[in-house]
Amino acid sequence: MFDRDLWREIFQSINMNRTRSLLSGFTVAFAILLFAILFGVANGLQNTFAEAFVDDASNSIFIRAGRTTKASNGLQAGRRIQFKNKDYDYIKEEFGDKVQYITSRLYRNVNASFRNEKNSYTVRACHPDHQYLENTKVTYGRFLNQSDMENKTKVVVIGRLVEEDLFIKTTPVGKYINLSGIQYKVVGVFEDDGGDNEERLIYMPLTTAQQVYGNNDYVDQINLTYNPNLKFDQALDFSNLITEKLKDRFSVASSDQRAIRVRNLANEAQAINQMTTGLGIIILVIGFGTLIAGVVGISNIMIFIVKERTKEIGIRKALGASPKSIVSIILIESILITLIAGFVGLFIGMGVVELAGPSLEKYFIKDAGVSTSTIIGATFTLIVAGGIAGYLPAKKASRIKPIVALRDD
Repeated sequence: MFDRDLWREIFQSINMNRTRSLLSGFTVAFAILLFAILFGVANGLQNTFAEAFVDDASNSIFIRAGRTTKASNGLQAGRRIQFKNKDYDYIKEEFGDKVQYITSRLYRNVNASFRNEKNSYTVRACHPDHQYLENTKVTYGRFLNQSDMENKTKVVVIGRLVEEDLFIKTTPVGKYINLSGIQYKVVGVFEDDGGDNEERLIYMPLTTAQQVYGNNDYVDQINLTYNPNLKFDQALDFSNLITEKLKDRFSVASSDQRAIRVRNLANEAQAINQMTTGLGIIILVIGFGTLIAGVVGISNIMIFIVKERTKEIGIRKALGASPKSIVSIILIESILITLIAGFVGLFIGMGVVELAGPSLEKYFIKDAGVSTSTIIGATFTLIVAGGIAGYLPAKKASRIKPIVALRDD
């Protein structure tokens, strides 16, 4: 393989058939270029989908209340469904073996100030379990705890951007922040992969917010994560059972879709998995189909080259060249053309994806790019493809009888 004369001969052969080599290489280069672009776009779509779920646990269920659209059990349509603490307790007790984490939510808008800095934010009042549903990362201090809930403590955990807005020259943990005229102690700062909107939130114990804002036990929604050991069908059955039980509890018609809305992320995750799987299959079919066309093209070129070199091969065999050496020359030449053309196409495709990446984000294709595993896979595929393209012509060449080859015109 590392014989200098052998490689010189291979390059001379390619040089003598430049037009044919370029044409056959172009097909492979175009196939790999298309392959790289399609894979880059597919990776970008997967990144977009992954980012959409990065803020929430993948096994989350969100339960929201609305208004009834149909009369039921003598109650008229248009009733507002209002969740309370007892509904949170009911779900926790009724489905305890299937619930991993659970929290209620209550939202309020507040004007916040610290010393001379002021701004408006949304307070999200919740239970301590909320940290695990939202994948909240506490960077300083701590999150809310059960003691805060029981004692209705006036403490808050603020987002990273709230810290940047208000606490310019000092650390917030241990300081007091004014929220619409009431002082709260900052016990923690958090970050959230959900983006800026999530990091401009302020977390407060649910019981504190209920006492301060309305002096009642109302909640806006109830969120939970189910046991991660549940399979997809079991997770769907679980969310359907929750819907059915809550509709019975609030005397809502079974066909009323707006009064109680239960959103299970398992549905969306499966839909996205099916979409990305289908997209991956389409890309593989297109990419390998084009690559096969390139392999056929190279094979045809190699057959023609073998025919042109019939007399030369006959002389080699007459001088004692083994069939193995003849096969090696043809195979290496085929693989070399495939590799060079393939890598040209691959790097052009990667360059196109890299340049187009920023503009693709407006089409919800984020961080489009070709992974290292794809490059390794493409390299292996090119070597195999080149070997396949050159094998039949190489075997044909190795079987040429010297006397027949020397008579060839």
